[in-house]
Amino acid sequence: MSRVIGSLTGSLRARLLWFLLAAIVLAAGAQALVAYRTVLAEADDIFDYHMQQMALSLRAGLPPSAAVGGIGTGEQNFEFVVQVWTADGTRIFESAEEAALPQLAVLGFADVHARGTTYRVFSMQTRGLVIQVAQDMAARRHMAGTLALRTIAPVALMAPLLMLVVWWVVSRSLAPVARVRKQVASRQADDLSPVSEEGLPEEVRPLVQELNLLFDRVRHAFDAQKHFVADAAHELRSPLAALKLQVQGLQRAPDGASRDLAVSRLVAGIDRATRLVEQMLALARHEASMAAGATPEPVDLSEVARLAVSDAVAAAQARGIDIGITHADAAVVDGQSEALRMLLRNLLENAVKYTPPEGRVDIAITANTAATAAQGNGAVELTVDDSGPGLPPAERERVLDRFYRSGETQAPGSGLGLAIVKSIADLHGASVSLDASPSLGGLRVRVVFAPSASSSRGAKAAD
Repeated sequence: MSRVIGSLTGSLRARLLWFLLAAIVLAAGAQALVAYRTVLAEADDIFDYHMQQMALSLRAGLPPSAAVGGIGTGEQNFEFVVQVWTADGTRIFESAEEAALPQLAVLGFADVHARGTTYRVFSMQTRGLVIQVAQDMAARRHMAGTLALRTIAPVALMAPLLMLVVWWVVSRSLAPVARVRKQVASRQADDLSPVSEEGLPEEVRPLVQELNLLFDRVRHAFDAQKHFVADAAHELRSPLAALKLQVQGLQRAPDGASRDLAVSRLVAGIDRATRLVEQMLALARHEASMAAGATPEPVDLSEVARLAVSDAVAAAQARGIDIGITHADAAVVDGQSEALRMLLRNLLENAVKYTPPEGRVDIAITANTAATAAQGNGAVELTVDDSGPGLPPAERERVLDRFYRSGETQAPGSGLGLAIVKSIADLHGASVSLDASPSLGGLRVRVVFAPSASSSRGAKAAD
């Protein structure tokens, strides 16, 4: 019993078959019972009608008086009996001897017990005679039951046929589901290709579509992991080799001055390696966020800018660089506040790194300007301008690639800062472009965000 219950709760096909077949059996049983009782009732009415017609047909053919007659002493048949009585109670005719049916004073139909059975008797009076027609109820029930069984026989034959049709339809309808199950079960662990949606019913197709979306997110996560491992293997080789050489130089230092120089170089190498690892981990983390489809939330871009400036102000002051927010409209974008803070912090660190001492770095946040008109109403533009040397036009797109560094590099770095900016911008559906700064003469990085859902609703409400 527990095995049957487990099959019902675990298999949609078994559940459908059990419920539908049980419904067919119950419906067929109810139909057969109703038909059986209805046929019995109709058979009683038909037999009563025949008895009445027999009595009426005898009424015209009987004389006012006659000798007692019957079928003689031969074979007796008590299933159907006819008797005729005179007005004074004399029986002048009977169709079966020793029928022992009493004379009835009540005309019409009545049930009479005689000879250990029950007779259905119809009595009528005509020309001083009483005609009685009786039928054995056992024989009547036998004939009525036979007729009823013949009536419900088609139901008994059609119910199994209908059950076979239901079994075939359910099995045929769930065949696509079984096919999808076999596709998934036969896959290798690294096979994340989409599952075929061909021939699937509308109720199952959304499930397969969500499964394919899950496969796509997992594939992107695996790709990000592979990229991280490949990048780590490629990029960490040189810093670690440099650190090893610097340690060896420290060990061979002949005097204190040489030792101090080697220590400073080792510390700088460790800082560069640490920064490289931090950048690589940040890039891998945000690529994983993109693959996982993190849920966005409304973020105040002005507040993010203030936090990012506070992160970069120490490095800027150390080099005498003027850093600040020149313009900030009230702007809300959909995204992740920590990721956006890292995006702007990387832009500021990159600008501070390549800006000469006593230079300048400006941040501006602008909403609904001509520059963002192409992005639609409610778009937001974030720009970072610096007074550094800028970039040649040919390299402005390539610096967004990971580990690419300009041929005119003037500061140490890993080549991942702008790649992280591009990754976070992609995560937020924003575009990144580089150009010459019209105000400071260096490089301008512009990030344009799509309209926020909350700001769009607010604009519609205001209209």
